[in-house]
Amino acid sequence: MQAYQIQSGQKIAGLERVQRQGTALAAHEVRVRVHAVSLNYRDLMIADGSYLSTGDGSVIPVSDGAGEVIEVGAGVTRLRIGDRVAASFFPDWISGAPTAQTTSRALGAVADGMLAEEVVLHENAWVTIPAHMDYAEASTLPCAGVTAWNALFVEGRLRAGDSVLLLGTGGVSVWALQIAKAAGLRAIITSSSDEKLERARALGASATINYSNTTEWQDEVVRLTGGRGVDLVLEVGGQGTLSRSIRSTRMGGTIAIIGGVSGFGGELDPFALIGGAKRLSGIFVGSRSMLEDLSRFTEVAGIRPVVDRVFPFQQAREAYTHLEHAGHFGKVVIEVAR
Repeated sequence: MQAYQIQSGQKIAGLERVQRQGTALAAHEVRVRVHAVSLNYRDLMIADGSYLSTGDGSVIPVSDGAGEVIEVGAGVTRLRIGDRVAASFFPDWISGAPTAQTTSRALGAVADGMLAEEVVLHENAWVTIPAHMDYAEASTLPCAGVTAWNALFVEGRLRAGDSVLLLGTGGVSVWALQIAKAAGLRAIITSSSDEKLERARALGASATINYSNTTEWQDEVVRLTGGRGVDLVLEVGGQGTLSRSIRSTRMGGTIAIIGGVSGFGGELDPFALIGGAKRLSGIFVGSRSMLEDLSRFTEVAGIRPVVDRVFPFQQAREAYTHLEHAGHFGKVVIEVAR
């Protein structure tokens, strides 16, 4: 079968298409014909060599993919041939709190990922996808969707009527906007593009802020919330936005750190957290049970995730480049098989 492989630090140009030999299944393994994968900013970090958990040598990249079960091992009980499934980002983290052991084998970094025609994983790593989603849409669930779900409802513990600030219109932020709207949350979202903000309002954003025009956007967030601040900020910027996110958050609120697009580091004033009884919470994607909860929620709510653009399998490098240029709204997908 054909697959792509990359070695950390080789840049996008190092992404190469290779032939891999299929292997016989162990008793509890499942073989899936991959139909679509979706890219995350993490995939660019792995290509650049800035991701922290990449292991040695070449790896099949991309954590997120969906496809059809085509073969099952003799001991498999959870799935059948023909089931439509997606792989959990951490195949060993089934439920409960994360541990070093359950999060040590992340797909597309330490372990081979989904950018291949076929993928074999233990049956416990797979989750059936919502019936109303196509494979491209379902491929966006495991990382971006679960990260948003974990931040809002597991770590964030938000309830209907609460407010959330979403930074930018990338995959996680747009996913969070869609599930926030369905759950009765008030969502404020930022972008430098008025066109993207208009699309965000159409998806249910309660308020939008163009941070190019409103440079002190944290003050606008406080104003929009009647001087209170939001209950939770989905922090994706890192050192370029963290201090502003803290100031945007209400007393006792949460800053859920899910990424660092502008890099990591910088200085943090501890008193900004202590004096406001605010909480920083690192979000490391989530467990298989969170993926299952999200899938059920989207099916009941009828949510169809936003796919910005779909590239054919042979244009994987072009898909990476499109993501790198940061002009997307929602998720960038690669179609592996129809």
